[in-house]
Amino acid sequence: MGYNIVLIEPEIPTNTGNIGRLSLASGSTLHLVKPFGFEINDSRLKRAGLDYWKNISLHIYESIEDFFSTHTDKNIVYLSSHGKKEYCSIDYKDDMFLVFGKESVGLPKSIIDKNSDRLYKIPIYSEHIRSLNLANAVSIVVYEGIRVLNTK
Repeated sequence: MGYNIVLIEPEIPTNTGNIGRLSLASGSTLHLVKPFGFEINDSRLKRAGLDYWKNISLHIYESIEDFFSTHTDKNIVYLSSHGKKEYCSIDYKDDMFLVFGKESVGLPKSIIDKNSDRLYKIPIYSEHIRSLNLANAVSIVVYEGIRVLNTK
């Protein structure tokens, strides 16, 4: 059991480090799509992932096009504050791809526009906040998926 956690152009090394640690804990694979807002050998990335980083199943792509050309036939869902459906309604399947956008602006508009039927959100109940921290959002979705798979 496990998921494919995809970060499109992540910007904050500590978020990526924490998500790397989460991917290892959840039996998931981490996919990072360039450009990054940090160097892959950034000490903050390593510190957030602790000494687990060397054990993470990690794939790095040079661009969004590179990622999608490699995974054209995969079961992919997208997470965005622009989604109309909630993450709890995802039809979670083992090995599916959960795609998240960068911290500052989320997923590119082109991805949102082309995938509205596979676009999900985590509800936010305050008008004072635009989005959740990326590492928190990934945790919520991945562990909901694990919960669902464990009940099937």
